[in-house]
Order: sequence, then structure tokens, then C-alpha cells
Amino acid sequence: MKDLSQKHIVLGLSGGIACYKAAELCRLLIKAGASVQVVMTDAATQFITPVTMQALSSNEVFVSQWDERQANNMAHINLSRGASAIVVAPASADFMAKLIHGRADDLLSLMCLARPIESTPLMLAPAMNKEMWSHPATQRNVAQLTQDGAFVLGVAQGDQACGETGDGRMLEPIEIFEELCDFFVPKVLKGRQVLINAGPTFEPIDPVRGLTNLSSGKMGFALASAAKAAGAHVRLISGPVHLPTPRGVQRINVQTAKEMHDQVMQHAANAEVFIACAAVADWRVKTYSQAKLKKTTEHQAPEFELEENPDILSAVAHGDRALHQELYCVGFSAETHDLVKHASEKRLRKRVPLMVGNVGPLTFGQDDNELILIDERGVKTLERNSKEKLAHLLISDLAERLPVFFEGKKR
Repeated sequence: MKDLSQKHIVLGLSGGIACYKAAELCRLLIKAGASVQVVMTDAATQFITPVTMQALSSNEVFVSQWDERQANNMAHINLSRGASAIVVAPASADFMAKLIHGRADDLLSLMCLARPIESTPLMLAPAMNKEMWSHPATQRNVAQLTQDGAFVLGVAQGDQACGETGDGRMLEPIEIFEELCDFFVPKVLKGRQVLINAGPTFEPIDPVRGLTNLSSGKMGFALASAAKAAGAHVRLISGPVHLPTPRGVQRINVQTAKEMHDQVMQHAANAEVFIACAAVADWRVKTYSQAKLKKTTEHQAPEFELEENPDILSAVAHGDRALHQELYCVGFSAETHDLVKHASEKRLRKRVPLMVGNVGPLTFGQDDNELILIDERGVKTLERNSKEKLAHLLISDLAERLPVFFEGKKR
């Protein structure tokens, strides 16, 4: 779970059937350690009750700008001061139209207008019918809100309450939650082009069998998410795994080591950083059987001749761009014993500036991990933690290395 401790979120609800999703969003915020203050429009109370949101947030809910619970009757001022962010989910077409004109005829719009713009970000999660969303007036409003400094999320596509199907659905609560968490991450890789490979590869023997390993891809996907949150443009080349694509990350699915090699080499040309996190099969069968290999009456096991797969990290690290210091390469080394020794030797053999080592049997398929970072200066340990947390620590460490590395390119 992402960490929002020490964050105070004002959660606004305008009128729309998507208000039901705000209950789950509130729960996610609370579970992540945030304090939540809910503000609703009168229209929102037609879809979900203040009592529900009060129970979930453990705070009184405010609806009226004339609410006398505030000593000075200035809820629109008091509720926005000290807020880490104001999140309006759902944000209706009408509510967004109010904001661009500075109209403030209810507590929520009044509070958004009165917030300190420089210190209190405003995030809007639109929700409406597909025709309303695509209407030129709505699109003009979204563009103007973005220009005015609001952070307007996209919308989802799918079935709508009216019975139609298309763009305009509010994003799912977990997507809004993750967008908010990422918003608070320092943009230490802003604008950087990052290429990551992740997961296992699968080398087919016949149409139903193959050589693979136990890598889940979780570390690589966590790194892709962390790099995106840090402001990078991320392309993720993934072997066969069952993981959702991190929002905002371009994903390319492959199966074999050869396919992964070809995709990495193609996209490395535009990357500034390559993180080789995938557990790539070292060998493949030399002769693929077009039909399923059957048992014999003699119970004799089939024999396979293996050939070596291309070494992806070496191919990238020894390419022209890497040799001219235009590409920073990070390798991963999954070992079973003598981790520091083998990972150090691998770094020198691959000639990369940073090698990340871990013990394969202790991390494959797990949600946590322990990493060692090996460079020319020595070894640094990242103690066992969630892969999500380790990914952010590794990305932060990497961000500190890049300026020094690329400064060498200029000399």
C-alpha cells in the first residue's frame, strides 16, 4: 500500500452516479494513512448520503456554505487551509464549467476558488455521459482548467449508467488513488526516457511445454510505476506475467528471450536509462517440435539440444550509445549463493555502472525483497521491504547517479 501519512486530503463530491465510487476512494485514502475531510454539493447528496461519507472518513461532512459548525462561518476558507490537496471525484460537467468562470454558488466550488493555488493542488476526476464528455464545450473547459493549474485526470471507457457505452466514466478509485500518490512523489526523473524489461521469458519446447523460471515480474513493474511517478517517460517490455500495466506506462508484451532482445534493442535507441530487471532464459531448445512430444512405451525421456540466447544487457551496454555514455545501464543479478561475489563479477563482465543483486529463491513471486547495489565504489544494501518501497528507493538512488554520469558525457 502506498503511503499518504501526514497528508490531509479534502475529498469533494459533485452530483453524479459515480459518487458511489467516492466511498471506496475515501477508504483507500484512510487506509494509506491520510486524514480525509469530505465536502459535498447538494446534488451529490442525492446519490450518496453524508452519513456514509462521515462514517468512512471519521470526520464531519460539510455541504452548505452557511454551515454554522465553523466558528467564523467561513467553511470555504477553513476547510482548504492546511489541505495537502483537494480531490473532486466525481467532477461533473456542470461543476467544471463553474470553476473556469470562477462561479462560487455552493461550498465546494467556493472552496476551490478560495484555496491557496500555489500550495493546495486541485485534482479533478471527471464523470459524465459520453456525449457530454466529447462535447466541445466540455473539452474547452478541461483545457482551460488545465491551463489554470488544475490537474484534470482522464476518463475511462465502458458501460455507463444511462445504458450507453463510451468515454466519460470516472476512473476507478484505485486509479485516482494512485494518481494522487504519484502526484506527491518528487519528480527526480522528470522528462527522462526510461526503458525497463521485466518478468520471465518462456522458451517453447513444443506447443504445450517450455523452459521458464519463477520470476513474477513484480519488481520490474514496481520500478516502472516508481519511474513514472518520478516524472519519467517509461516503456516496459514484459515477459508473460499476470500483472496490470502501471497507469501511464507503455507496455510491450513478449514471450521469448529473442523477442525481448529485439524489442529492447529497438527501443534502447531512444532511452536514457535501461533497467534490465527481467529474468531472461539463458538457453532455448535448438529444435522446436511442431507437435506435442508424447511419452513412449519404453518410458524414455526426450533429449534436448540447447543453444544460448542473446545477452540483452551486454548487447545494450556495449552498443554505440552506451559506449558514448548516452545510455545508463542497470543490471539485475538473481543468485542462489555468494550474492556479492557473483553480482560483482557480473557487473564487471557486463561493464555496467550499477548492478542490483538479490537472492532469487527469496524474491521470485514474493511481494517483498532485499537488494544490494554494487558499483565501482562498493556495496550498498537496501534492507528487506516491499518491492514497491524498494522501487522508489532505487529510483531515488538512480536519480542521484544520473547527473554525474551524464556530466561525463560532456567532457
